[in-house]
Order: sequence, then structure tokens, then C-alpha cells
Amino acid sequence: MRIAYLTTAYPSVSHTFIRRELLELERQTGEVARFAIRDSPYDIVDPDDQREDAKTFRVLNQPIARWARALIGEGLRRPLSAAKGLRTAWNLGMNSERGLPRHVVYFAEALLLLEEMKRQDIDHVHVHFGTNPAAVAQIMRVMGGPTYSFTVHGPDELDSPKGYSLGPKIADSAFVVAITDFCAGQLRRWVGHDHWHKIQVVHCTVGDEFFAEARPVDPASKALCCVGRLSAQKGQLLLVEAFADAIDRGVDAELVLAGDGDMRAEIEAYAAKRGVSDRLRITGWISGDQVRAEILASRALVLPSFAEGLPMVIMEAFALQRPVLSTYIAGIPELVVDGENGWLIPSGSASRICDAIVELMKTPVDKLDQMGRHGCEAVKRQHYTPTETTKLVEQIRRVVEQQR
Repeated sequence: MRIAYLTTAYPSVSHTFIRRELLELERQTGEVARFAIRDSPYDIVDPDDQREDAKTFRVLNQPIARWARALIGEGLRRPLSAAKGLRTAWNLGMNSERGLPRHVVYFAEALLLLEEMKRQDIDHVHVHFGTNPAAVAQIMRVMGGPTYSFTVHGPDELDSPKGYSLGPKIADSAFVVAITDFCAGQLRRWVGHDHWHKIQVVHCTVGDEFFAEARPVDPASKALCCVGRLSAQKGQLLLVEAFADAIDRGVDAELVLAGDGDMRAEIEAYAAKRGVSDRLRITGWISGDQVRAEILASRALVLPSFAEGLPMVIMEAFALQRPVLSTYIAGIPELVVDGENGWLIPSGSASRICDAIVELMKTPVDKLDQMGRHGCEAVKRQHYTPTETTKLVEQIRRVVEQQR
């Protein structure tokens, strides 16, 4: 059984969960081929990602000769199959906000990938995200390519299910992975009941490298840690506002934003305006080891997102036995239980974030440790890498055996 993974950009700083799943799947099934549409837009600083980088075939990095060979070999020599692929690209483009020209490019990418996957004798391709890589896999399939499955994370796909043609992609797929029950319910909205059986819940995971490093909260710690790309949907600007309000109420705390992104300058400017720059530290892009160190140095993880699937960093913080303060949106309440392993607050409310920060900083360390242990137990039960990846392996094996 020869399996391939396909995503938009791999490896990438925000996709360590894909690497974790891929490596475990490889351990269980043998070598997995890595495919990505393009390079990551971020610097690759993690040594594990750097190793993966060298193993990945990137479509847009291929020389002109490869594109010409694919056009002749898979396009001109098999015109009926190519016509089916072009028609699929046309239909996807007609419904998409990205338009027809972009989907003609996806058709060309599918031709090149189809040739390469035939060369590598790929039986099945699993795609991460229901966006452009799933479109490429669907076009490949109608042209005689391997069966495909894809994982939907949200929020992007769920924000525009018609624009991303989730229904047709599910219908043409072998199966679809939803990372939470919430996500599975949303997918069922866009496909007929006769395809519901294809929707399988397989959680994103954390591995032993997190559980092994867990330790109690340092009683001297005043740090709150927020991990993620600095973007509008993650809510860091609102977090800084709420944090400044908490400081004004007499809270003695520090805020660490582990990550980088387009909103960095705006966040720094607002922190200066509110007079909390000396209590705010933005790390920039850092390695997985450094992220773990920042979480372990904190009292809790704070993640005030406006839109999510189920953030990986929540699982990572729980595995490290840190409680979590987050918003009750999407799949987050399936893991974060208010009062048991963290705090759940409305999305978009600076006052409620502020109140929760005040309460969190007043909570005794032994109570924080107890909440962290409860979170760790929940993650080990629901999001352990070997257990969840086995579910994916079973689905892929079933599909490949049926094809044979």
C-alpha cells in the first residue's frame, strides 16, 4: 500500500500536527510520499520541519520541462480523461470566489501531480484541508488518479462551504475526516444523507514528546501564554485590550504572544498606547521545543479566538498540564470544560476575557495544577497520536483493499 499526503504548504510552522500524523502513519504503514502545492510562506526554523522539507515534492517548484511533459503525457495523449478533469475544474471554478482562472491552474497542477503519483505508484492520497489541495485531488481522481480523502479543519472551509464545493468534494471522495463532532455536523449540512457514512471523526493529536515534558506550574510564574499566528481570527488584539484592562484593575501579570504575523505592528502599537509594552513579549516564529518551553513557563494558555476548528495548541497545553482559557466556539468545548480544566468565555468580549484573567491570576497554583492534570487526561484519552492515527490507517486500508 503506497500512500501520499498532499497539502497547500508543507512543512510549515502552523502545520506541525500534519507532520506528527504523517510520521505516525508512516510508522504504521511504511513510507509515505509528501506532496505540497507550494513552499511555506514562513521561515522553516524547526529542525524536524527542516528534515521534512527535503522530502517534499512541491508542484509549483517544478521546472518548465516537467509541466510540458505532464501536459503531453496526461493531457494530449489522454484527451477524454483530460476533458473530464477540465470540466470538473470548470464546475469548481464557477462556484468559487477564486474564479475560473485559478481553477485552470488547479487543473494544470492536477496533470503534473497525476503523472508524478503514477510514477511513484500511489494507491491513495490523503489531503489536509478542503480548500485548493482537495480540488486538485478531486480533479486528479476524475482523470483516473488515485482515490482521495481529505481532512476538514475549519474555519476556512466551513466559512465558505459552497465556495469550496465541499458537497461535491465529499461525494467524489473515498472518505472525509472531520477533526471534531462539530465539524462533522457542519459537513453533513452540505452533502446528501447517502454520503454521511463517509464522514469520520479523527482528532488531531499530540504525542509522547509533550506528555513527557509535563510538570507543575511554577508558583513564581506571572506569565500567560498565547500561541499562534498574529491574525484577526485569533483575537490577540482583543486579548491585549483585555490584558491591559486587567492590569488597570491591579493584576500583576505578563503576556507572551508566541508567534508572528501580519498584525504584529498593530498589536505592538496598541500595547504601547495602553502602557503595557513592558508586560508584553512577542517571540516571533519559534521552534516546537521553544513553544513548549513558553507554555511550561506560564500559568495557563490563553486563546481568545473568533474563529477556529479545534486549535492544536490547546491539546499541547493540556498535554503539558496547563489549564486553558478560551472561547466557546466550534469544537473547543468538546475538549475545554469550564471549571474543570479551564475557562470558557464568549468570543469577542474584552470584558469577559478581562474577568477570566483576573480570576485565573487569583487561582491558587495547586488548583491550576489540578485543572492541568484533568486537561492532560482528556487529551490522552481523545487526542493521542498512535490511537487516532490508527483510525485513519484503518479507513485508508479499507479503501485500498476495495480498489484492489
